[in-house]
Order: sequence, then C-alpha cells, then structure tokens
Amino acid sequence: MRIGIDLGGSKIEGLALADDGQEILRFRRPTPSGDYLATLETIRELCLALEQEGGQQGSIGIGTPGSPSPSDGLMRNANSVCLNGKPLLRDLEQILRRPVRMANDADCFTLSEAMDGSAAEADSVFGVILGTGTGGGICINRHLVCGPNSVAGEWGHNPLPWPDESELPGPNCYCGKRGCIETFLSGPGLEREYSATSGRKLDANEIAALAEEGDSTACRIMQQYETRLAKSLASVINILDPEIIVLGGGLSNVTRLYRNVPALWKEFVFSDTVVTRLVPPMHGDSSGVRGAAWLWPL
Repeated sequence: MRIGIDLGGSKIEGLALADDGQEILRFRRPTPSGDYLATLETIRELCLALEQEGGQQGSIGIGTPGSPSPSDGLMRNANSVCLNGKPLLRDLEQILRRPVRMANDADCFTLSEAMDGSAAEADSVFGVILGTGTGGGICINRHLVCGPNSVAGEWGHNPLPWPDESELPGPNCYCGKRGCIETFLSGPGLEREYSATSGRKLDANEIAALAEEGDSTACRIMQQYETRLAKSLASVINILDPEIIVLGGGLSNVTRLYRNVPALWKEFVFSDTVVTRLVPPMHGDSSGVRGAAWLWPL
C-alpha cells in the first residue's frame, strides 16, 4: 500500500493506493493554520488512520508547498509560511518512525499524470500548474527530475519570453524580481489584467466564460493570456522538448487553452514542426496526493 499526503494551505489530504494505482482510502483534515507542530501531528494521525483502516502499513510520500533546501534541508518558498525554515522531512521521519519521501506540489502533480494520467504513454512530460501561483515539474521515463538545486521545472520565476514594450518591466513578483512568468500567467495575474482593463473584478474562469460568450474585453484579455502562455511554453519546448505538456491548477479547466495555445506556440518554437501535445489532467485536483503516493518506486 502507498500512502500519499497532500499538505495544502486549507486542508491536508491523505490517500492510500494499491500498487496498481487503484484508490483504497481517502481522508481529509483541516490544516492547522500557522501551527507547525499541529501540522506534523495531523499528518501522523492521517497516516495512522489510513493504515488502520487499510489493515497494513504503507510507504509514505508527502507533497508540500515549497521545497527543502539542498544545503541544510530546511523548507523554503512555502506559501504556508509556518513551514519555512523548518526541517520538515526530518521531523516527519522522526514522528512517523520510518523513511519518508517528499516533493513539492507541482512535482507531485507531474508524477501523477506521468504514471497513470494524461501523460502515461509519454517518456518526457512537463507538468504545469496555473493557479494561485505558477509552477512546473519534469518527468523523464516516469521519474521526477529534481536537479542539484531542487528547482527543476520552476519556470514561473523566469522572465516572460519575447516581451513587447507594454509587458516591460512587468509586475512586481513576491520573489523580489519583476516580470516573472507567474505574474502574468497565474490566476491572479489574469484577473489583474482584466480588472485593469474593464474595472470589474472577476475570477479567471468567469473571464474565460465571458470570452466564450463573445465579450470583447474578455476576448482580448484571453487572447493576450494565450499568447503569453504560448511564448512561455515555447521556451520550455526549446529547452526540454517534451512529448506532452499537462496543465493543472484552476486554469487547466479553461478548454480554449488546449485549442489556441498550440496554434500560437509554433511561432516561437525553434523547429519547423511541433508535435508536443498540450493536454488537460486526468486526475485533476487529486493529482497532487496521487503523485505523493507514487514518490516511492514500484
């Protein structure tokens, strides 16, 4: 049995998978807001509950916001800020009394879709999170690529490629830079652009729905978004050349992206042909917890 834990800002989800990927059990608990020790205890309780109900002990994988630093093992870049600066992996192994594997949420999403999701037939996969933030992960032959700095796939904190004058120097990013891809392609980035143009505050999916209805402002904002996404993914294709790119996060539900973005990225990919496929996720919101369970090999 494989146990996956998805450590989110509002909930902690636990899942038990059989070796063939079939779901056995799933539980959720509220995340103890701002309380590191209570978060550890909630994870321990979830793992025990899954094992007691499942009748066996399992391997444990944890999907987290942020990642541990290769230099000292302390968490960094987590939007659940109580995790930052803490030895999360060490503490989890101590409280659970066994080895634990851990990866960030975008890596877990990518692994899930590469193992038994929309990219299961592909040898090279780039997974994209388009949500509150913008992240990514890389899987080659169903193995995560993390890199010596543990930042493989972090495309969201590169500058927007081929910017026009109106896109320079770009919005401020929480990382301290300006014009990061995340500031343009996250849900809040799309909503900011629409609000600045229309004076109305709508969420990303509402903007996309308006565009489908023919609203001129929403159409213009969505076309701008699609061009930016196409440029940004083209730069990934030029470096990684993946067979499949899988979109995740809230904006992965916008169906027009799968039609329009591949038609646009051809202009920016350094090749006379582009056969990379852009696909929606098979497991949706469950990909994070499923990917955490898959962190242990077959």
